[in-house]
Amino acid sequence: MALAATLALSACEQGGGAPAGGPYAPGMLPYGEDSIDGLTVGHRLMAAGEYELALKSYTRSAAEQGITADVLSAMGSANLKLGRLGQAEDLLRRATEKDKSFAPAWNNLGVVLMERGKVAEAARVFRIAYGLDGGKSAAIKDNLTLALAKVENISYDAPEDATFALMRRGQGDYLLLAQQ
Repeated sequence: MALAATLALSACEQGGGAPAGGPYAPGMLPYGEDSIDGLTVGHRLMAAGEYELALKSYTRSAAEQGITADVLSAMGSANLKLGRLGQAEDLLRRATEKDKSFAPAWNNLGVVLMERGKVAEAARVFRIAYGLDGGKSAAIKDNLTLALAKVENISYDAPEDATFALMRRGQGDYLLLAQQ
């Protein structure tokens, strides 16, 4: 009878000793065959639009696998989606330094640079991504085309229909302002 009670009780327990349906969370699964890679989970969360959760998953992956170019690129992409452009740029630059042949990191770095208004550098970065990719990715090709078009259309002249105004900035110091 004691053996039957022990077997019944052990069947109700989950990993970490927490009883099923009890007030305590089950114990963590050890990293192995039953657990899912943090990068995979993060990619799924990114596809679902859960960027903050994806970033946490990528951070977990960094703790488990180490700081790889893939992890840095993923973290940079999540930060890009969250609008944290400075952090995204830093992470993606680190990813491209760690693995100079990783085209997705170069492409994502180019996207961040475009968002930050660094069009000429973005075009250079997209060229690298396009070369590494061998022209297989339509997204990289489109990004490069857009960046090159923006580089060609950069204008340092004031618009022709602009009117100008002077603003005084101290003793005899004036600033010329273009108004539209």
